[in-house]
Amino acid sequence: MTLIVRDLVLPLAEFTLDVSVTLTRGTTALYGPSGAGKTTLLELIAGIRKPRAGHIEMDGRVMCDDGVWIPPRHRRVGYVPQDDALFPHLSVRQNVFYGAANTDDSDAVIDVLEIGTLFDRSVQRLSGGERKRVALARALLTRPDLLLLDEPLSGVDLPLRDRVLEYLVRVHDDLPVPSIYVTHHMQEVEAICEEIVVLERGRVIDQREL
Repeated sequence: MTLIVRDLVLPLAEFTLDVSVTLTRGTTALYGPSGAGKTTLLELIAGIRKPRAGHIEMDGRVMCDDGVWIPPRHRRVGYVPQDDALFPHLSVRQNVFYGAANTDDSDAVIDVLEIGTLFDRSVQRLSGGERKRVALARALLTRPDLLLLDEPLSGVDLPLRDRVLEYLVRVHDDLPVPSIYVTHHMQEVEAICEEIVVLERGRVIDQREL
């Protein structure tokens, strides 16, 4: 997967996001302090927000440019936000298969994330770690070309973080989908990612392989 982001500009409250970066590795950490613009950049790539200007291209397919705008549902980008965005009125099973593009891979995803025993539960009865795994399964079953993970361990109690991180490592190893992983914890970067992009006040200040 090759993702090209060029001259992507969006004014924010404290600064103007202005990013140019090319990503070619399997899993990229988007790293930096809170308020650096990491979530905003993911939302722009996913198509949830529109930039003032700029170019986004994935594997030669232009998703955003002057006069070009591909809506989120057609971008083949899976997005797991910090708050999971699970549907509270649906069961775990219904959440997992909501929007699934193809169920051929469902057994592998369910096995890797160990969520089969949760299927009949309401999502309101899940722990923080279980919610993260369900949200990740739902995103994977849309068969995305790119997976965006916005601080997937946020809201998970400290004793459970290592366990959820184990699942994320298994997804990385067993279900290789190119991904961008937002975090400000270096432990997560070292466990999962192959390169790191450091963002500060809306600008890329460093990019290197790990």
